[in-house]
Amino acid sequence: MESISLLLGKVSEMVRANSEGASFMSMSVRSLLAGTPHGFYRMSYAEWAGPAGGPTVLCVHGLTRNGRDFDVLAQALSRDFRVVCPDILGRGKSDWVEHSGDYDYAVYVALMEQLIARLDVPEVLWVGTSMGGLIGMFTAALANSPIKRLVMNDIGPLLSKAGLARIAAYVGKDPSFPDLAALEAYQREVAASFGNLTDSQWRHLATHAARTKPDGSLGLAYDPRIADSFKKTEPQDVDLWPYWDRVRCPTLVLRGANSDLLRQPDALAMTQRGPRASLVEFPGVGHAPALMAPEQIAAVRRFLLGGAE
Repeated sequence: MESISLLLGKVSEMVRANSEGASFMSMSVRSLLAGTPHGFYRMSYAEWAGPAGGPTVLCVHGLTRNGRDFDVLAQALSRDFRVVCPDILGRGKSDWVEHSGDYDYAVYVALMEQLIARLDVPEVLWVGTSMGGLIGMFTAALANSPIKRLVMNDIGPLLSKAGLARIAAYVGKDPSFPDLAALEAYQREVAASFGNLTDSQWRHLATHAARTKPDGSLGLAYDPRIADSFKKTEPQDVDLWPYWDRVRCPTLVLRGANSDLLRQPDALAMTQRGPRASLVEFPGVGHAPALMAPEQIAAVRRFLLGGAE
């Protein structure tokens, strides 16, 4: 197994090459007609083919985000893996559903089951940020789950009231922006906890988080109704430990050292029960690490290749 210093060096080269415009494996954008309780909707996903016969990695984004958040990570991983990054319905390039009640974790799990069936693989490796991590946990807790390795990025089975309250304060709003620079400025403010990103990384996130409204202004690329479930109750701690205790695959927990959603005691508890996960913390980051920095990419790649943290 590669030493962590050597691995960091390789990942740094990958990230630097990416910033200079190099592409390791070609990306294609595909879609799946996915079923929900109230109909079928087109779900978009980006795919990096990777080497022939390589394992498949699913990268699943956070609540208001989309699959293109993982471009830097996916290109780095595509040397060793086929990488697939979906836009969950209601986000990115995917359709918005008619019934907002379908923005629900049980539906999200079913969507991922359909995507895995489309990919025609017997097993997957999973990288999930925030909401994507919860979808992974719920899927990994199922009998005969196809998830063989699970990365939980700044999320766990105990969701803190403070973190949920912060998210509820902005999710579901539908602001308009005159141009991409204004949208980027907004993203830098609400997502400051992502960490110390470069200007090009912020611009990348803003570009793929934008949609054009009928009046020509820019809006955020998600259906504001994904917040409907947040509006039903006041924020409170959410206990999902019974699901965690059913997860059996090797698991890595990533935590921003300043996270308000995954508290350190809860992250440490994740190493003592259920799959007894490995834990890596990143200083100077809150919720959630953007998985763009070399040390973050190196931790994910090492784990997916079978190493322990």
